[in-house]
Parts: sequence; C-alpha cells; structure tokens
Amino acid sequence: TLTLPDLYQDHDSPEKMYAEAGLDAATIVKTALDTLPAASGQVEQASNVVSVRRRPR
Repeated sequence: TLTLPDLYQDHDSPEKMYAEAGLDAATIVKTALDTLPAASGQVEQASNVVSVRRRPR
C-alpha cells in the first residue's frame, strides 16, 4: 500500500521526503506494476511511455 510511514521525517526537499516515504514516482510505478498479474512484463513492453520528464521549476 502507498501510505505515509508512521514515523517522524526530518525536513528536507519535497522530492527527498517523498522518496524517503516511498511516495515518489518511481516507487508508485513499481508498486503499481508489482500488483499486476504475471503479465506485467507484457504491460511494460506494450506501453508507449519512453521516459518521464520533470517540469522545470
């Protein structure tokens, strides 16, 4: 599940805090793909997403 950990997180940049909590994009995608049936490799191959780009601040 994707939930905040039940512990105190030191203050840092939002990106680092999300990553530490397991709520960054990479972890969310991994969790979603891990919940799919055994055909998840086929889903990745069928996807037309080549890469993910962050918007400039």
